[in-house]
Amino acid sequence: MSEDKKETKEATADEKPEENGSVVTKNGDFTLHCITIIGQIEGHYELTGGGKATKYEHILPLLVAVEESEAVDGLLVLINTVGGDVEAGLAIAELLSGMSKPTASLVLGGGHSIGVPIAVSCRRSFIVPSATMTLHPVRINGTVLGVPQAFENLSRMQERVTNFIVSHSRIEREVLTRLLMNTDELSTDMGTVIDGARAAELGLIDEVGGLREAIAFLRSQAKGKRGKNEERAGALTRKSSGNA
Repeated sequence: MSEDKKETKEATADEKPEENGSVVTKNGDFTLHCITIIGQIEGHYELTGGGKATKYEHILPLLVAVEESEAVDGLLVLINTVGGDVEAGLAIAELLSGMSKPTASLVLGGGHSIGVPIAVSCRRSFIVPSATMTLHPVRINGTVLGVPQAFENLSRMQERVTNFIVSHSRIEREVLTRLLMNTDELSTDMGTVIDGARAAELGLIDEVGGLREAIAFLRSQAKGKRGKNEERAGALTRKSSGNA
C-alpha cells in the first residue's frame, strides 16, 4: 500500500462512527468532534452478553486528544446510556468538566444512573423532550460484608456522585437527595424517573433542546473563543511593534 493511500485511510478512519462511536465534521471554519456514550458504561471488568457498551479506556484518551487538538473547535457528547460502573462514569465526567474546549451534552433516549454526572459535566447540557433520566442511590454488585465499614464506603461513594452533580448543575442538594431516596415511584428500587422538561425545570439539565440547539451553542462558544484569541494576538503584535 502506498503512503498516500495509507494516509487517506488513516485520515478517514475517525470519521466512521460505526467503528469507534465518534465522528469529526467540518463546516466552514467550525470543526466539531462528536462522541457517543451508549449502552452500559464499562468499568474494570469486560461486560458479556452482547449488550452495547461504552469502554472508558477508549473515551479517556479520546478526550485528551480532542483537548489537545488545535483543529477541533468544540465537542458534542451524545448520551443514551443505562448507566454502569460508577468510577468509570465519574472518570469520564471529571475529564469532560476539566476541558477548556467548548463542550455540550445532549441526552437522547435515556441518561440514567451514572449517566447523570456525565450529562451535567459539559459546559452546557441539553435534553430532548422524550428523553428520561433515572436518579437512584449507588448500587454495588458481588459479595457485600455486613460490617459498618462496607456501608460507610457506600455512603462515601454516593456522596462523591451527589457532590459532582450538585457542583455542575443548578439542582439543589435537598431536591436531588429527595429524588434519589424516593420510594413511591419505582416498584423494585429507590429513586425517580424524570423526563426532559422536568430535568430542565429542576435545574439538573440546562435546557430542553436538540441537535440544532447544541451545535448552535458550540458554534457561538467557539466564535467567542476565536475572537478573544485574535484580540490577544493583536495586542501582543502591537506590544512587540512598540518595543521594536
